[in-house]
Amino acid sequence: MSKGRDRIVFRRGDEWVNKRNDSDRISSSHQTQNAAAKAAKQMLINQGGGELTIKGENGKIRSKDTIPPGNDPNPPRDREY
Repeated sequence: MSKGRDRIVFRRGDEWVNKRNDSDRISSSHQTQNAAAKAAKQMLINQGGGELTIKGENGKIRSKDTIPPGNDPNPPRDREY
């Protein structure tokens, strides 16, 4: 279930963009995926947490992370972070 403050990072043309799931406009654009992910994570921290989804160059989901104080449904099984 997507909430308004959840964010997604994906490739658009020759840049990586960070945007809210419920928005049509991007929040920021970056040269690298890592820079876009860091910006999205910081925005989620400032907004009080949520879900961060990162897509690869092929458009498939590479990673999902719940940024506190969001509710992670399976915290013991999440070994990525």
